[in-house]
Amino acid sequence: MTLVIGLTGSIASGKSTVSLMFDDFNIPVIDADKLSREVVIPGETAYEQIVNTFGEGVLRDDKSLDRKKLGAIVFENEEKRKILNSIVHPAVREKMIERRDAFAAAGERSVVLDIPLLFESKLTHFVDKTLVVYVNEDVQLKRLMERDGYSEEEAYQRINAQMPVKEKADLADAVVDNNGSKHDSYEQLESLLKEWEVI
Repeated sequence: MTLVIGLTGSIASGKSTVSLMFDDFNIPVIDADKLSREVVIPGETAYEQIVNTFGEGVLRDDKSLDRKKLGAIVFENEEKRKILNSIVHPAVREKMIERRDAFAAAGERSVVLDIPLLFESKLTHFVDKTLVVYVNEDVQLKRLMERDGYSEEEAYQRINAQMPVKEKADLADAVVDNNGSKHDSYEQLESLLKEWEVI
């Protein structure tokens, strides 16, 4: 039996850092953000649907998708954003399940689905266990300002646009407290994977 772990967190909580740690335990990670870029390359169904819906104005000269142009259209228009999501999200889910099942068929002991909006998109039925990377809000704020050069106000806006990380932690099967050092988080992850009997 392959244990499917759903990994999530909030902006600047360190989810990507923890996601990379699974490599050390030879546990494959399927990253929803990477898949969302894969499904919109020329030749993919979602790419064709986007061009048919939004027109060729969202393409670069080489016919690849101009994510900035498309972003400018959908961020100003809630309706168009919903349309884009209704094209991209199902394509990402389909690829994710395909890969998850391929790893299971190959006999992997565990596979990680790295999904930023795991709870918000109600995708917990895709996984057996949920794992949240948690940080206190003040740490999250500081890291976000340092990482992306936001003012305090801009950083707060981005944090408040998401489900609070505390709420996600309450919903999760397990939490990696990422307020300390990388080493602390690594040790927490290692003991958790032992507890779940995948290493």
